[in-house]
Amino acid sequence: MTTAPLLSSLAAPDAADRPDALTFAGRSCSREELLGAAGAVAARIAGAASVAVRAEAAPETVAAVVGGLLAGVPVVPLPPDAGPAEREHILRDSGAELVLGEDVPVDLRERGSWSAPEADPEATAFVLYTSGTTGAPKGALIPRGAVAACLDGLAEAWQWTAGDTLVHGLPLFHVHGLVLGVLGALRTGCRLVHTGRPTPEAYAAAGGSLYFGVPTVWSRVVREPSAARALAGARLLVSGSAALPAPVFRDLEALTGQRPVERYGMTETLITVSARADGERRPGTVGLPLPGVRTRLAATGGEDGIGELEVSGPTLFAGYLGRPEATADACTADGWFRTGDIAAIDADGTHRIVGRASTDLIKSGGYRIGAGEVENALLDHPAVSEAAVVGVAHEDLGQEIVAYVVADGVGEQALIDFVAGHLSVHKRPRRIRFLDALPRNAMGKPQKKLLPPL
Repeated sequence: MTTAPLLSSLAAPDAADRPDALTFAGRSCSREELLGAAGAVAARIAGAASVAVRAEAAPETVAAVVGGLLAGVPVVPLPPDAGPAEREHILRDSGAELVLGEDVPVDLRERGSWSAPEADPEATAFVLYTSGTTGAPKGALIPRGAVAACLDGLAEAWQWTAGDTLVHGLPLFHVHGLVLGVLGALRTGCRLVHTGRPTPEAYAAAGGSLYFGVPTVWSRVVREPSAARALAGARLLVSGSAALPAPVFRDLEALTGQRPVERYGMTETLITVSARADGERRPGTVGLPLPGVRTRLAATGGEDGIGELEVSGPTLFAGYLGRPEATADACTADGWFRTGDIAAIDADGTHRIVGRASTDLIKSGGYRIGAGEVENALLDHPAVSEAAVVGVAHEDLGQEIVAYVVADGVGEQALIDFVAGHLSVHKRPRRIRFLDALPRNAMGKPQKKLLPPL
């Protein structure tokens, strides 16, 4: 698949441009207005080593990002709620010389023009900071060509066109909200409605054909049946950033009449695997590799068909900024990226992500068990609303399976027996602890390292 330059579709807004091409919490602008404001930004920052953008959900953020991309200056998104220490670390580590919207004005009323040639596809588009679960966040260098390849692959997989209206309410400092949710709309030419906050009511009122959400968003949507039913006219509901619980998948299908699309990726790889708009969608699966992407399972011993997922292809990052050792550690000798995620690949090539290698691959009694599979089995019980499964050291089994659940009206043995009846008996939890809520981060992912001790 031939990939056009990243900003090719923005260079000359066509006759289909509309005054509400992009809407953020009720504030709208046309693509022409966006490009004019971005051109003014580009003229001010040309030649900078990198620039930061306080990534609020606003048209000015998009104009600032596009201005950086026009000028060929790497853009460093800053979480708008970042504390002083996090902000200082990102600015210092990235070397960002300016903060757009603070040191450099961004005004949607400006009409600057920019006619310089587009930067090389191998040039850095973004420095995106990882979550920092193993120390200070690292800056991942994302090439322009990787962004373009990812978006074109998703446009093909999802049949995403200029005729769509994309709706989401995701943060603009992550791959999901910024790269897919903003640049994807700009590259395909579709209309974008950012709801501000991703509430069920806002999603229901937006009238989109294509919706993006994380599992927390979709679980809230299905708890509001009238809002969920309002999405029945949409063409595609896409879930990502964490595994979508099987019960939420089934509730979405029952309420909207369609099965959601799940996809897989991470900051360092962008999106590499996805279900297709015209393909099969099954709970717990994330589909097939995008064009040009190759996947494999690392040899880990055992015969149970799961292992650490490794990927190669045009969507990969160029390394961690200023951290050659970390970059080398993240890659194999033959250049594949180690995702750290445990996966299974079915005979038809469909991928299933069953957890993180560091926390979710449990070795118990000679078996290797993915925590995600046990979590989905628990969530199938009608009394269980949340579940997190871990392996705990055990002198006989090596590790025993322990589940933390949020549930109402069910006992420990009943849940153990329920899992044993759904999965192989050796995959049942040996102990269950009941909680009021699981610890989660801002994207809704359970934080297993914060679970209370047994």
